[in-house]
Amino acid sequence: MRIEKLNEGSKQNLLEALLKRSPNSYGMYEASVQEIIRAVKDKKDEALFSYTERFDGFSLNKNNILVTKEEIDQAYQKVDGQLLEIIRRAMKNIREYHAKQMQYSWFDSKPDGTILGQKVTAIQKAGVYVPGGKAAYPSSVLMNILPAKVAGVEKIIMVTPPDKEGKIAPTTLVAANEAGADEIYKVGGAQAIAALAYGTQSVPKVDKIVGPGNIYVALAKKAVYGHVSIDSIAGPSEILVLADETANPRYVAADLLSQAEHDELASAILVTTSQELAKEVSSQIDQFIAELSRGEIIAKSLENYGHILVADTLEEAIDAANEIASEHLEIMTANPFEVMTKIRNAGAIFIGEYASEPLGDYFAGPNHVLPTNGTAKFFSPLSVDDFLKKSSIISYSKEALRTVHKDIEQFAQAERLTAHANSVRVRFEKEDCQ
Repeated sequence: MRIEKLNEGSKQNLLEALLKRSPNSYGMYEASVQEIIRAVKDKKDEALFSYTERFDGFSLNKNNILVTKEEIDQAYQKVDGQLLEIIRRAMKNIREYHAKQMQYSWFDSKPDGTILGQKVTAIQKAGVYVPGGKAAYPSSVLMNILPAKVAGVEKIIMVTPPDKEGKIAPTTLVAANEAGADEIYKVGGAQAIAALAYGTQSVPKVDKIVGPGNIYVALAKKAVYGHVSIDSIAGPSEILVLADETANPRYVAADLLSQAEHDELASAILVTTSQELAKEVSSQIDQFIAELSRGEIIAKSLENYGHILVADTLEEAIDAANEIASEHLEIMTANPFEVMTKIRNAGAIFIGEYASEPLGDYFAGPNHVLPTNGTAKFFSPLSVDDFLKKSSIISYSKEALRTVHKDIEQFAQAERLTAHANSVRVRFEKEDCQ
C-alpha cells in the first residue's frame, strides 16, 4: 500500500481521485436509467416485468411478484437458529438507539391567545431498496426498516431483485419479516425505483425511497427525487483511520481491509503521524491480502483508492480527515475522545482500538447507511428524522392579531403584495374606520 507524505498536493490529489467514484461521475449510464424510468412510468407492470426478465432472468408477473407468507416460512427453515438470534439481538440495539432520535409535536401558548407549534407526522409509505443478486445483506434490511418502524411509518414496502428461479435470499426475507416490512416485492434495479416512485398495477407508490444499490439504482433515485423523497445518493464505501504511534498496526490494517473488500471502488485511507506505523500497517496489509477470500478485490481497491498519508502533526492529520469527510472514521490515538471533539465531518466516528468499523455495520445500534464521497460535510446518517415530516402550527386570537396587524400590512405593502396586506386589513376594517 503506497505511503505518501501528507501535504497540500497529496491531499488534493486524493480528494480528486475520490470524487471520481461519485455516482455523479457516471453520466454514461443516465440515458439508460431515464429510459427505464420512462418505460415503467408509462407502461407500469408491463415494463416492470419485461426488465426483470431481461436483467434478472426471471419471468415476473402479477401472481408471483409479491413474496408470500409461505415463502417467508420456508426462509425461516433455511436460516441458522443461532444467526436468527444474532439478528434479533442486533435489532434490539438498533431499535433502542433510534428510539432516542424520536421527535414529538410541541405547542407554545401565550396569554394573549397566540399558539405556535410544530406537528410531527410520520410519512405514510416508505419504500426500502435492498440489493440482491449473489450477495445477501440482512444488516442493510434492518438498518433501513427499523428507523421507519420507530418513526411510525404506516406501510413499509421492500423491493429486492430475485434470482433466476424467483427466489430471495432466506436471510433477507427473515430480516425483513423480523424488522416489520409490510410487503416485499421481487423486483430490483432502476425499474424497482421507478415502480416505487410512480406506482404500477402491482407495486404501490411510496412517499420516500431509502436503501443502497448499484450505479443504476443510485442514478434512478437521483432521477425521481422531487417526485418522491430519497435518503441520499450513495457512492462506494470508504474508511479513514486516524492514528498515532500508539495504534496497533494489525488492528489498523484489518479495519482498512474491512471496507476495501466491498468492491474495487471502495476507499481505505490511513492518516498517521508515525512513519513507523505506516510501514507496519502496509506490511500487515500484504499478509492479510494473502489470507483473505476477497484478496483480489481488496488488492484492486487498494491499488486505485488505498492511501497511507504521513502527517507532521496530529492537528494536520485532523484537518485532512475533516477535509476528506469519510463515511467511516476510526480514531486510534493516545487520546481518542479529545481528537473526536475536533472532528467536524464524518458519517460515523469509531473511538478507540476496540470500536472496529464492522461493529457499526452489524450490531452496535447506530445506522450504517452513511453519507459518502465527502457529503458528510452536509449530510447525516439515515435516522428516524428521515421518516418524519413537520408542519408548522399558527393560531392567533383576535386580540393577538390586533396588536400586530398594521406591522404585517406595512411589511406586505413594502413587498407590493397588496392582497397579502388586505387579507389582514379586512379583519379590522370596521375598527380602523371608527
